[in-house]
Amino acid sequence: MTSAARWDRRTVVKAVGAGALAAIGGPLAHVEAGEAKKANGNIKQSICRWCYGEIPLEKLAKEAKRIGYRSIELVTPAEFPTVKEHGLTCAMLTGACTIGDCFNRKENHGKLVKAMREHIEFAAANNLPNVICFSGNRRGMSDEEGLANCAAGLKQIVGFAEEKNVTVCMELLNSKVDHKDYMCDRTPWGVELVKQVGSPRFKLLYDIYHMQIMEGDVIRTIQDNKDYIAHYHTGGNPGRHEIDETQELYYPAIVKAILDTGYNGYLGQEFIPARDPLASLAQGFRICNI
Repeated sequence: MTSAARWDRRTVVKAVGAGALAAIGGPLAHVEAGEAKKANGNIKQSICRWCYGEIPLEKLAKEAKRIGYRSIELVTPAEFPTVKEHGLTCAMLTGACTIGDCFNRKENHGKLVKAMREHIEFAAANNLPNVICFSGNRRGMSDEEGLANCAAGLKQIVGFAEEKNVTVCMELLNSKVDHKDYMCDRTPWGVELVKQVGSPRFKLLYDIYHMQIMEGDVIRTIQDNKDYIAHYHTGGNPGRHEIDETQELYYPAIVKAILDTGYNGYLGQEFIPARDPLASLAQGFRICNI
């Protein structure tokens, strides 16, 4: 190799950016977090609380702020003041039902409507954008019946969500590995539900890890269904661990595709760390700081 063909560290960093180097690994992957934070930063990043439950919330909030995160999500209304104290928001407030037992059962609708209204009210009062919900498990119910039941229940709250400018988001989860029998396990089913509910304040939470397991073709799916998605979650596949070179998804390209749709919401880091949690969160931030 001639001297003209060689690139030193400074040249490479200038050409491709610290965030990309951190994402691809290799000898230059030790670029400091401080350098990465000076990258474009077009995606607002959030941390999903449950993945880091062993870290006290106050410490997690402090470290999140230091790394560059803007939100800690999936916290309860009672937990939110701790997050707020550190200058962070909550991009996705916990909802009022469990993953396995939610809107696809008509008998749940009465209590769900009441509880979801309370969560929407809290979100609006604290300028929080989203509240999560789930479909529930099939337990022998057809997808068609579950779709109709979910639409009927959600129609009872979306008017209130519209008044409060809060979006209710149903999460897409895999039923192959983690959540056996879960109904909202495919993007087309979720999109059809959004269409039937017919409100700009009901959309999908597209979990990249879960949909990689169920469908693959993540970038094309995001591009084709951007109008039905209000929030995104990460996670390395297989294993839902770090989102680096140890897994099959390439997050820099996925984040770029999300941004190219015009998305201006949050990306929730929802991987379960196999290594030091705070170091992995800093790494994940750099990888997605496109």
